[in-house]
Amino acid sequence: MTDPDRVIHIRRPYLDLIAGGAKTVEVRVGYPSMRRIRAGHVLAFESGDARCRARVVKVAEYESFEAMLDTEDHRAIGGEGRSRSELLAACREIYPPEKEALGVLAIHLRLAP
Repeated sequence: MTDPDRVIHIRRPYLDLIAGGAKTVEVRVGYPSMRRIRAGHVLAFESGDARCRARVVKVAEYESFEAMLDTEDHRAIGGEGRSRSELLAACREIYPPEKEALGVLAIHLRLAP
């Protein structure tokens, strides 16, 4: 499957982790547009003028950030050295409770050429 790139805006530290191969799981909430992402899609992550491409390997859905963090590898989400509580706080800083209530998506990635 070779869908055209879909642009995803992301904070620069997270883009750098994806581009460096340390972050292989991107966390998003269940907006309708995010729910259309499927394995095989290519996503273009952008922050300012920086960009990297990654292919979606799989998408897992959870009812909450806590449930997601109970299952997913913390290093794959936030890089080395980020604790579960730090990742939970970061997710909740970005997404308030009403957004978390839409469901949580863990988008598994592999860098694309």
